[in-house]
Amino acid sequence: MNVLVIGSGGREHALAWKISQSPRCSGLFIAPGNAGTLLVGTNVSIDTQNHKEVINFCKEKDIGLVVIGPDDFLAS
Repeated sequence: MNVLVIGSGGREHALAWKISQSPRCSGLFIAPGNAGTLLVGTNVSIDTQNHKEVINFCKEKDIGLVVIGPDDFLAS
């Protein structure tokens, strides 16, 4: 399953690191990510505040799970 983690902080790095260890994870993308997340997955520069852009990316990459780190993304 392809997974998208949204965020760029330490919380998202920890989530991405643990998800990357799962045998069920075939692709891991982090938006926008950071230097640490680059070591465990693929950082992607999409505008995470633009819901249509996030949806389009998920469709293109056949994302099966989205993990949202920052609370403000959920609020918007």
